[in-house]
Amino acid sequence: MRSGSICYLDEIVEARKDTTVVIHPLCDDRRVLPMEKIGELLEAPDEFCMAISYNPGYQSVLKDLKQSTRQRFVALEFDYPNAAVEQKIVETETNIDSETAKQLVKFAQMTRNLKGSGLDEGASTRLLVHAGKLIQTGVNPVTACKSSISQALTDDPEMLSAVNELSSSVF
Repeated sequence: MRSGSICYLDEIVEARKDTTVVIHPLCDDRRVLPMEKIGELLEAPDEFCMAISYNPGYQSVLKDLKQSTRQRFVALEFDYPNAAVEQKIVETETNIDSETAKQLVKFAQMTRNLKGSGLDEGASTRLLVHAGKLIQTGVNPVTACKSSISQALTDDPEMLSAVNELSSSVF
């Protein structure tokens, strides 16, 4: 803050509720950080920026961002990249061939269609990269999807079986 840099707080909802209020005066029009223990009030230079991130879609009520904190930030919502972009990401990050990357993206889209019908979330691009890296090392694609995607999405036996059947239908 003192040097006018960007402070990025990842997964802010994981912080204790009583600690996030510390940033409130820093992130509103006051732009100050009171440091009570040393009796100092730090003023943020104009160049300073605070950025936070979290995934609201699957957070529990106990892990949501307080309204008083949320109102101090501009919100940007991100969705999954389109299929072509996601395929390119998977190819680039894993060095797998384009056809396998395309199949992984297809499988991910199928799991995303189950959101709200048994799954809290579908397969993320991160999970596709994990699976792609396993495939790149010689692991069978169905096994890679089972261990790095299906089991990361659910531990419900019936849903796990359904997701594994989806990967078997793609590979």
